[in-house]
Amino acid sequence: MATAGVDVTMVSVGADLPWLTGYRAMPLERLTMLVVPVDGEATMFVPRLEVPRVTERADVFRVVGWDETTDPVALVAAATGAARSIAIGDQTWARFLVDLQAHLPGAGWRRASEVLGPLRAVKDEAEIEGLQQAASAVDRIAAQLQAGEIPLVGRTEAAVSDDLSRRIVAEGHGQVNFAIVAAGDNAASPHHHAGSRVIEPGHIVLCDFGGTFPLGDSGVGYCSDITRCVHIGEPPAEVAEMYAVLQEAQARAVAAAVVGAPAREVDDVARRLIADGGYDGLFIHRLGHGIGVEEHEDPYLVAGNDAPLVAGNAFSIEPGIYAEGRWGARIEDIVVATDHGPRALNTADHGLAVVDA
Repeated sequence: MATAGVDVTMVSVGADLPWLTGYRAMPLERLTMLVVPVDGEATMFVPRLEVPRVTERADVFRVVGWDETTDPVALVAAATGAARSIAIGDQTWARFLVDLQAHLPGAGWRRASEVLGPLRAVKDEAEIEGLQQAASAVDRIAAQLQAGEIPLVGRTEAAVSDDLSRRIVAEGHGQVNFAIVAAGDNAASPHHHAGSRVIEPGHIVLCDFGGTFPLGDSGVGYCSDITRCVHIGEPPAEVAEMYAVLQEAQARAVAAAVVGAPAREVDDVARRLIADGGYDGLFIHRLGHGIGVEEHEDPYLVAGNDAPLVAGNAFSIEPGIYAEGRWGARIEDIVVATDHGPRALNTADHGLAVVDA
């Protein structure tokens, strides 16, 4: 905060609060706000009925419960003192920001991600272990999918999505974040919503799934995110050739994700290989996103991001090739940049598995 010229950081709903304190605020019309001055004591303002849910750590922050007839915005504003530069949580409800601006007309406002983004983007050993546990759990599900142990033919995408979701929880995740199942030409839609399409022989089936895995009793969890594809029966030559290019592009991008490499250059490695393979224009999204307590966070591997990777950055490497109306495919691993080279947390087979059922 001192380096960024921020006097006070305010954090409300969203992932920053549990990452800092272990407490996840309910998204209520009642305000919860952690106020962190650059010098002085951090204070969490919480509705009194929510106070029992907070595990207070007196050496880190104090808790102030406010009553139903109290104006919590006035309490928070008073706690800022003479602050002129305030960083506020990116996911804070606009109603509270508008009211705070009325109470603090002389303050300048910035996004708290300017302060917290760089901190959260560098994972410590415990966080990496949390990500590894999450990744290993979904690896086991991916292996079941590739071995034909998850029935596909004759089932709807939605039914398979529900099946994956149950397995995510059974593998120890606290919650399911998503379970994309896209069959045939639906696989050309990167964020396809699993629906009533019945999976049939000849379909490629793209499965992208993940959840949040609890990290001990810390009050936070770390996310998993994996994509693997299978083909019902032997794939036609055009699909096999496409997938071979995709697999090489994904492997090359993982290898390029070394400490010091600009994020955009890692994206470019995969993008150029896909274009040179004859699929220019069919890789339609960024290469990857950071991951931690949120599914998507800094750093982002995308054209225009010159920020170099640093040890402890954790991110997805997920190139895709999408031919609208025909087929699509994506391969995704979570990778950590280390001083010893890129560490892929997912190890499930990267080939296009052929299944019969």
